[in-house]
Amino acid sequence: MERMVVIGGDAAGMSAASQARRLRGPGELEIVAFERSHFASYSACGIPYWVGGDVDRREQLVARSPQEHRSRGIDLRMRTEVVEIDVPGQRVRSRDLESGTEAWTGYDKLVIATGARPVRPRLPGIDAPGVHGVQTLDDGQALLDTLAGLEGRRAVVVGAGYIGVEMAEALLKRGLEVTVVNRGEQPMATLDPDMGRLVHEAMDGMGITTVNGAEVTKILTGPEVGASPVPGGPGGRVRAVATEDGEFPADVVVLGIGVEPETELARAAGLPLGTHGGLLTDLSMRVRGYEDVWAGGDCVEVLDLVSGRERHIPLGTHANKHGQIIGAGVGGGYATFPGVVGTAVSKVCDLEIARTGLLEKEARAVGLRFVTVTVESTSRAGYYPGAAPMTVKMLAERRTGRLLGVQIVGREGAGKRVDVAAVALTAGMTVERMTALDLGYAPPFSPVWDPVLVAARKATAAVAQAD
Repeated sequence: MERMVVIGGDAAGMSAASQARRLRGPGELEIVAFERSHFASYSACGIPYWVGGDVDRREQLVARSPQEHRSRGIDLRMRTEVVEIDVPGQRVRSRDLESGTEAWTGYDKLVIATGARPVRPRLPGIDAPGVHGVQTLDDGQALLDTLAGLEGRRAVVVGAGYIGVEMAEALLKRGLEVTVVNRGEQPMATLDPDMGRLVHEAMDGMGITTVNGAEVTKILTGPEVGASPVPGGPGGRVRAVATEDGEFPADVVVLGIGVEPETELARAAGLPLGTHGGLLTDLSMRVRGYEDVWAGGDCVEVLDLVSGRERHIPLGTHANKHGQIIGAGVGGGYATFPGVVGTAVSKVCDLEIARTGLLEKEARAVGLRFVTVTVESTSRAGYYPGAAPMTVKMLAERRTGRLLGVQIVGREGAGKRVDVAAVALTAGMTVERMTALDLGYAPPFSPVWDPVLVAARKATAAVAQAD
């Protein structure tokens, strides 16, 4: 009987284990999975909405408990961290985080699904009480515990990417005064600056103070400036975030700077990593050059179908697909993951933010010549109640007219329109071809010309004019 060992008990790892179990019974394949946290198979994407109160209970974010996995014939070992991979010996060394005991476990098939870790810059005070990263359910619980005992009402979010803006909304909903400190030109570096400016304006209108172009230099701790130290008082807790230009008082700090692949184990084992630090795999998610080692989820790099280059895009949608493909391979079947187009959607309060394909700087980086257009439209027919404004920006390749990217910022009904563009990108469509798409229309859902198609028409004209 073969043994499948999985490192990481969340989306990619447990999807792979579950799919392999469907294809091969307990008498054919033994499955052992290691997870170092207290939770497995949960939605990390839902943590900001749990912190903000949209989700009532932590358990609602858990898709399948460890007990459920075990009842399906998967030996899931919680609070157990893999600390070494011995590829030549086909074994892993694990450590029980409760007892400290270590043991080697052999494998025939290895799946690396170690995820990503929050970027935590080496700054003075970064590890002070009251400073939180938000990546796991354990992180979310630690933040909620801090908020429950908080006396002050000032929060600083460092970073204005997806996690940063989502956490800013969550903290605002909890009644805190929120300041977002962002080193970029505008919030949401996943948008072009002109579209990011719309997000900035909306955040200001919601009562979130956004400070752009500000590099955090240290986290200040101790009692308030001018206050006398009080025995048993705040001591070394966070009190402010400092930049070169000033200080921002804080009773709690949330790091939303982004994540990077958790691949130290793989690096130490000599497995191939890409330019972004993620594992490199083939189309079947096998680690390149290793027949019996697979990898998936936030620890891998994936092919961008638009640019033709490898990228690190940590999303649960990709992780679950990777797991299904890996499970099929381990289970004796065959499936492939062709790549991505970089689709993502988020929101801050009632503002929806979406993108797919390339930004202007990304298109330039791969040597593409392009045109851009921006259109203003509404989510419904203008005369229909509830019609909300939206802005659509589209990039198209000069000469060929191939769609390169779309960004959308708007109110209700704006964000998911990016899916139309994602399909067009995957199909390699031109903007002219897009104008003929037969999209659904009725006044409650869209103007006669959907905003994405209005942008495609304008882009078609821009391509023709450029030629």
